[in-house]
Amino acid sequence: MRIGPSPRRTQARFSALLSAVLIAGVPATALAGPADRYYERSFVVAAHQRCNLFQPQLAAALNAAAWQARGAALRAGADDRQMAETAARARARAATTPCASGDLKLVKGRVETAFAGWSRTARMVFPGQRADWTADRAAYARPTWRLVQTGRTGASPVSIGVVGGLNRPDQLAAVVSWQGRSRPTGVRLVLRDKTVAPRPWLARELPPVAQRRVFWAAGVTDAEESLLPEGREAAQTWTFPAAAADALSGLDPREVFTVEFVFRDGSATRSVFEAGDFAAGRAFLAMGRV
Repeated sequence: MRIGPSPRRTQARFSALLSAVLIAGVPATALAGPADRYYERSFVVAAHQRCNLFQPQLAAALNAAAWQARGAALRAGADDRQMAETAARARARAATTPCASGDLKLVKGRVETAFAGWSRTARMVFPGQRADWTADRAAYARPTWRLVQTGRTGASPVSIGVVGGLNRPDQLAAVVSWQGRSRPTGVRLVLRDKTVAPRPWLARELPPVAQRRVFWAAGVTDAEESLLPEGREAAQTWTFPAAAADALSGLDPREVFTVEFVFRDGSATRSVFEAGDFAAGRAFLAMGRV
């Protein structure tokens, strides 16, 4: 077994490293907090999109860093409008910065050098206010959790996230191991509907029914051993359509969503999760397997 730094320590080092690179390379910016870090990272992402500065893997790393900074800024008290304005300012600055600019070349060189080793990082933790997402880019032949958050409904452990393997495309899925009752006949993912309610719902519960969006699981199988909760010998894997993962990525990181289990008698039980840095975790996975 390969032993290396913990995912949390790697994540912290990654964040500090990127900030140091951008502070050193981008002129005339006073970094005062998370919103400023989001501005810096958004600027570099926008500059790359305009000038094609980096290889795809590094571009994906920077995209993950931008999503992560956005989440940190929102958790620090910023709102969606401020984040949109910050991103717009960063794009505007990138649009007026010549691709042959000496400052931009300096940023490009520093980022490439700094991330030469980091690109081989396999695992990372994306902390939230109450729950974390754990991402894993390692290449496994068997299906495994590529991005996961864990919870419970009663005595039954529930995991939600992205499942994938070398011969299996990534897919949003929930795995549950039932304790003391019959299995559900259906599973649904419930979250805020941005088309109806564009503003984040920051209560520790779902918004009113009229403002919710529901995605029903498209299929169910017996969970493979590599996906079982610790100490459990059997579970079910419920898979969701790709649109559900995209909708989850669009939530404010402070919002909650639920995985709800519906039974034959019409009753239901649910497990509550935090949106957190799900989008940043997906961007980290986009760097490819290692």
